[in-house]
Amino acid sequence: MTVRMRHTRSHTRNRRSHHALSKPALLKDESGNFHLRHRLSKVTGAYRGRKVIDLTAKLEKQAKKIK
Repeated sequence: MTVRMRHTRSHTRNRRSHHALSKPALLKDESGNFHLRHRLSKVTGAYRGRKVIDLTAKLEKQAKKIK
């Protein structure tokens, strides 16, 4: 038989105080669009100031694939 320790309300609330959600960290790139940190901008296709993906070519490829 095991004896359980009592969890007081203050102990439970103290533990749960760390469960609060935080807002996502957003950055504004040089074109003025917001994106998540350490992520590619879906509007410009740039990451850390460099153009990584040509979004117009990607969209054309997807449109061609759908047809």
